[in-house]
Amino acid sequence: MTERPILIAGRNGQLARCLHDLAVLDSMPVVSLGRSEFNLEAHGELRRAIDPFAPSMIINAAAYTAVDLAESEVARAFSINRDAAAALADVAWQMNIPFIHISTDYVFDGTKLDAYDESDVPAPMNVYGASKLAGEAAVLAAHPLATVIRTSWLYSPHGNNFVRTMLRLCESQPIVKVVQDQCGNPTSALDLASAILQLSARLLIHDRRAMAGIFHLAGQGETTWHGFAQAIFDLLAHRGIRVPQLEAITSEQYQTAARRPRNSRLDSSKAERVLGIRLPLWLCSLETCLDQLVEGSIDAERNCAGRGQRNSTVSNHEGGQQAATAHL
Repeated sequence: MTERPILIAGRNGQLARCLHDLAVLDSMPVVSLGRSEFNLEAHGELRRAIDPFAPSMIINAAAYTAVDLAESEVARAFSINRDAAAALADVAWQMNIPFIHISTDYVFDGTKLDAYDESDVPAPMNVYGASKLAGEAAVLAAHPLATVIRTSWLYSPHGNNFVRTMLRLCESQPIVKVVQDQCGNPTSALDLASAILQLSARLLIHDRRAMAGIFHLAGQGETTWHGFAQAIFDLLAHRGIRVPQLEAITSEQYQTAARRPRNSRLDSSKAERVLGIRLPLWLCSLETCLDQLVEGSIDAERNCAGRGQRNSTVSNHEGGQQAATAHL
């Protein structure tokens, strides 16, 4: 392994944090850059911010992920998800180093009956998905040997995600309503980070051409948002935490600015076949995540003491009841 660091863009995101922590544990040289080091919307200045680190490769885990807000901030979503991604890929290409870019299941419209594979034609149904799809094309145009990884329903002990939201709602709501007609593959950011670091090690010593292009990489198994919430509450109840009553609702009953795909399932068989990478079953990884949250995090302690706060970006309050939906 080279002593030159892997550079991670998007330091404060949940995947970037998992990547950094695991790299440190594995004694891999790594540096994470966030807003204080560079401005993703100042595309021409990115090379100047990156040069001093002389990275061995770049992993772009930075993105504009406010799905609903993107409907009214179209230019900013595309500036970050397309133009900044392309600029970072171009820097990596000019430096002759590997580039890994993270994308999303939201590039699809959810109308397919089966899980989506890499040969399916994307058709995003919201601005966020369109900006991420444009980012994929821009990255591959700027860096033909880049690896683009689409993932779905990402969660971890860090940041803003569905698991942490459900944990917070346990303290404040007697009833939680969650959509039941959207299905996908919950993906642990810790699992994904581990897989990306395995791939990174190979990219640094093997022919990149075999690992170039688009790959789906998501947790094994599928569920709905309602099923995901039920699993979370069952595991929390087993740990002695009070959980609210869970009710199923339809997408029509929980209106959001951006439409979500009904089917977000990703077929990850290509990654297993070509890269030899397969993520664990989502339910097993969920239990690991909850162990970390309940046993070690400040938020979990606040949950038990009843002092947390609600997440207004994914919830709607009415009559003491709570609705929640996808927000990746």
